[in-house]
Amino acid sequence: MIVSGALAPGQHLPEGELATALDMSRGPVREALIELEREGLVVLRRHRGAQVIALTDEDVEEIYTLRLSLEQLAVKRALPRLTAEQLSTMDDVLEQMRALGPDYAPQTALDLDFAFHDVLYQAAGHARLDRAWQQIRSQVAMFLYSRHVARPDFHEIAYAEHKAIRDIIAGGDATAAADAIDNHLTGAYHRLIAARHDS
Repeated sequence: MIVSGALAPGQHLPEGELATALDMSRGPVREALIELEREGLVVLRRHRGAQVIALTDEDVEEIYTLRLSLEQLAVKRALPRLTAEQLSTMDDVLEQMRALGPDYAPQTALDLDFAFHDVLYQAAGHARLDRAWQQIRSQVAMFLYSRHVARPDFHEIAYAEHKAIRDIIAGGDATAAADAIDNHLTGAYHRLIAARHDS
């Protein structure tokens, strides 16, 4: 609900009300809120409870530049290790992206976007790199959701950019692949910032 925007940035999340609404005790709710804070989705304040994080442009810039560094490392490590099966998985994801129509479900597009990039992290064979990606993944998902809302043609842009990355990866040029990741993520960042200021 936070990732999709169903809960607004800054919205308070009273522990007691959540426990009642979810029909569970406060302990598991508190643990869930602590996990959401770890993922960067909520802020916990002493005596004030939890609230949905309100990300600033600076937060967005930090997360995107961190993601860019992680993905460039991932693609450079992945290229010599990428198997035919992993490349085939990318192709399957791309086919599903291509098949999305204009009325696509944002969650489906998000899942496909992450499925494509997850192949690179898996092929990289670097556990700490993968953990770093998992740590910012939920915040990246929030941005992707807002891009879906702002850009009805997001699925077309996403398919074209991911297809270009896949083709370069298949060619085996690590430098060109890192450049393609840079172009993809930098373009996404600028589209997101523009959408935040248009809304």
